[in-house]
Amino acid sequence: MSKTISAGRTPKIVIENIGGDLSLTGWEGDTILLKCDDEHCTQAGDMLTISCEDDVSLRVPKSASVFIQNIEGDASIRGVMGGIELKEIQGDLSIRDVDSVSIESIQSDFSLRGAKGHLFVKSAESDVSIRDVDGNVSLESVANDLALRDVRGSVVANVADDVVLYLNPQAGKTYSVTAGNDILLVMPPKANATLNLDADEIDIEWKGVRNDEDATTRVVTIGNGSAVVTLKADSNIRVTNKADAGDTAEDFGNFAGIGMDWSGFGERISRQVEQVTRRATKQADKVVSRVNRRMGARVNLGDWDFSGRAATPPKPQASDEERLMILKMLQDKKITAEEAEKLLAALEGGE
Repeated sequence: MSKTISAGRTPKIVIENIGGDLSLTGWEGDTILLKCDDEHCTQAGDMLTISCEDDVSLRVPKSASVFIQNIEGDASIRGVMGGIELKEIQGDLSIRDVDSVSIESIQSDFSLRGAKGHLFVKSAESDVSIRDVDGNVSLESVANDLALRDVRGSVVANVADDVVLYLNPQAGKTYSVTAGNDILLVMPPKANATLNLDADEIDIEWKGVRNDEDATTRVVTIGNGSAVVTLKADSNIRVTNKADAGDTAEDFGNFAGIGMDWSGFGERISRQVEQVTRRATKQADKVVSRVNRRMGARVNLGDWDFSGRAATPPKPQASDEERLMILKMLQDKKITAEEAEKLLAALEGGE
């Protein structure tokens, strides 16, 4: 059912609960267009309170402010400039061209592109992609990967897995990122920053900066050092001024290729996961099949069981794809380091 509601050019929209998906768009009109089956809607002056057990489509004045208590499905929010506060969303969240955003809990993937104000996220339980933010970014907890680009304010982020940062550090700003795995930092060649780095391995690809293979902590001044960047990673940190570094960063999962257009991330993620899963399964089957043909004895690797006859062809060589597949199995803890060595040896024609 559709309805048109008059509430002024700066209404306050309160969404208590949505049982399905939300589509929320700001527009130049001064009325609210609401489409939802079986909705409960009350109005008091310029405040509109909505609850619906199904999908909701809302078109509101651009200057509206929005408070959302709970969304059980996915959400797409576009062009709302009055401030957005969200308590909890179960599905994917995609936000474009807004002002300030405050989020308490996101259970799936989160993508934001274009914010004039600040961004605060208390808890994100999956991947996060952020681009073009004029204000500060604060991410208290990200459970998976983070991709962040073109933030003109300060940054604080705590991330459980990998991080890709494209930053042009601003004088007087601070950038503090902690990662449970790797961090890739890409800055322009004329960047000015003081880097405080802490990781198992630190690799700096920068003219005039020497690498120290044994160092696990470093303080490096780039340009005049006017911004402060503090990075801590449980694994590796790589710093570079090569703009395409993220395009080939295979260690960074979903966020290799951050230099590309990320619009549509939230809408595409389910299809991408499905496609990647199918490709990975096919690759694993090929590796298993090839090992099965080449090994002369049975090897039990947990759930991986390879058997076959001794072969006598010329010594084969493993392809790069097969090596990467084995390393991925090791990274995902599907096999142990010893088992990975056996697989690589088998693919190379060893015993």
